[in-house]
Amino acid sequence: MERPELPLPQLHAFVVLAEELHFGHAAARLGIAQPPLSQQIRRLEEKVGHPLFTRPPGPVSLTPAGRELLPAARQALSGLAEGLAAARAVGAGQTGRLRVGFSASLALTVLPGLLGAHRHRFPGVELDIREMTTAPQLTALREGTIDVGLLREPPGDGEGLSFRTLLTEPLVAVLPIAHPLARHRTVAPAALAEEPFVLLPRETGPGLYDRLAGACAAAGFTPRVAQHAVEWQTVCGLVEAGLGVSLAPAAIRRLRLRGVAYRPLTPPAPHTTVAAAWRRADGSPLVANLLVTMTEQ
Repeated sequence: MERPELPLPQLHAFVVLAEELHFGHAAARLGIAQPPLSQQIRRLEEKVGHPLFTRPPGPVSLTPAGRELLPAARQALSGLAEGLAAARAVGAGQTGRLRVGFSASLALTVLPGLLGAHRHRFPGVELDIREMTTAPQLTALREGTIDVGLLREPPGDGEGLSFRTLLTEPLVAVLPIAHPLARHRTVAPAALAEEPFVLLPRETGPGLYDRLAGACAAAGFTPRVAQHAVEWQTVCGLVEAGLGVSLAPAAIRRLRLRGVAYRPLTPPAPHTTVAAAWRRADGSPLVANLLVTMTEQ
């Protein structure tokens, strides 16, 4: 197929003249003088090889060739306008697919508000939300399978990643409701020294595990881990079953289990950090816009 060589200004001038059927009116609408409009139409007719309009002294009208060209010209201009609009939207991060990993406990804190605000600001962006613990999020970021991670306790060495702290929250004691310590308003970490613990496996979130173990170490003991569980709901369920106690971010208190008591730790209570993570070299406007939403939130 021969590649057409039809400059867009000539097609635009042709469509406007076809709609106005008056050289003076069409020139005014285009913001040019009438002679340049006539020249553009003449050049286009030379490329087509046939007249596109009848000329004065009679009224201006489309010839059969002009009537045949008009739908294709409109489609070409419309397609280009749509393509330009789509390209601008993608370039501005207003459309596209953003893959976000998140730690499950964040669904109890920052996640709903953050995602709701971002969907309101950028309704054209498809949010692909993936529940992942911290270590798999870091791997997924480095492998490029997610764009942003929302995680607990970011590592000190990011290895090509950037981090932004979103919030810090205190740790609380998670106890069976019948436990003697549950009768207290606060619990000293040292009071848990002889208790079996239910904790997340360290490999799923080394930073958070070390934070919890560090709180115990600061109280003078090493936690005796009786059971591991990957999800906080499972941790709390095992505590309810009497398999041990735990330390958890304060947001976990929103998991309402009848057989579980959550108690603040005596001051100064240790805290855990929630952060956003992304590839340092990622210039994606989708990521940049989410970071702006985080700042505003």
